[in-house]
Amino acid sequence: MSPPPGAAALSDVQAEEARRRLPIDEVGVRGLRLPLRVRDRSGVQHTVAELALYVDLEARRRGTHMSRLLEILNDEALVLSVAGLPALLQRVRQRLQAGRAVLEARFPFFVLKRAPVSGAPSRLDHEVRLRAEGAAGRAGRPAGGLAGCRVEVSVTVPVTSLCPCSKAISAYGAHNQRSHLRATVRLGGPLWLEELIEALEAEASAPVYGLVKRGDEKHLTERAYENPKFVEDAARDLAARLAEDPRVEAFRVEVENFESIHNHSAYACIRGGAWAGPARDARGGDARGGDVRRDGDGGKER
Repeated sequence: MSPPPGAAALSDVQAEEARRRLPIDEVGVRGLRLPLRVRDRSGVQHTVAELALYVDLEARRRGTHMSRLLEILNDEALVLSVAGLPALLQRVRQRLQAGRAVLEARFPFFVLKRAPVSGAPSRLDHEVRLRAEGAAGRAGRPAGGLAGCRVEVSVTVPVTSLCPCSKAISAYGAHNQRSHLRATVRLGGPLWLEELIEALEAEASAPVYGLVKRGDEKHLTERAYENPKFVEDAARDLAARLAEDPRVEAFRVEVENFESIHNHSAYACIRGGAWAGPARDARGGDARGGDVRRDGDGGKER
C-alpha cells in the first residue's frame, strides 16, 4: 500500500539483510483464536478455532511479514476444508514469497445426531486438530501428499465401552464407562471429518448421544452389553479399518477408557501405514506373519 500524499515513506525493516545468514524453518503467528467456518457434508458450520500459520524464511531476509498472515486468517471468505488446503497454502506461499507454509488448527466440530430409537436430535462436539504443510517440489512441481500438501488430521470421539471380562465373570451386569477413541491420520486424498468420526464410533461398544429418551437408553445399554471390548480390541479393530482406506497413508490409533471401577485409565495405541512401528510393515502387518487387516472375528482377542 502506498503512503498518503505528502507522508514520509516508512522503512521496511523486515526486508533488511539479516545479520546472521541462517534460514528459518518456520516463522509466523500462533495462539490466534478466531471464529472459523468449516466445510462439512451438509454445507458449512461455524466454530471457534485456535490457529497458527507459519512460513519458511530465506537466510538473507531479516523478517517475514506477520500482518500478511493475519490478513489471510481474517479473510471473511475463508472456509476451511481438507480438499481446500492445497490452494490455501499456495496462496500463503505466494503472498509471503515463501517456499513452504504450515497451517495448524484446533477446534470443536459438531455433528447432528439422532437418537437410535426416538430419533431425538442433538449435536455432539468432537475435538479436531489439523496440521497441513505445503511446499513446492523440484522443478516447480508439488511435493507428495494431498495435491502437494501434507495433511494430518486428528479427531477425538467420545464413546461407551463395556468390559468383556466383567461381563464374563459377573452373575449380572458388567462395568462400563465413557471412553475416547482418537485417530490421527496422514491423508493422501480428501476425507470428510464425519467419515473419520463414523469410523471411530463403529468400533466402540456403543456410541454416545447428547440427548436420549428412555427407549434410547435401553437400546444403547443393551448394544454395549452385546458388544464388549477391551481397549486392545477397539484399537485393533479401528487400526484394521483405517488400514483398508486407500486415502490414509499413515495412522495412529489411541483408545482410552476412563475406568468406572478404577482410579486410572486403560490405554492402547497402534501405529500403521508409514507410521508403523519397527515390528510392522508399511501397511501395519506384523513382521512375524500377523496382519492388522479386518478378519472374521473382528480382532477380538485377549
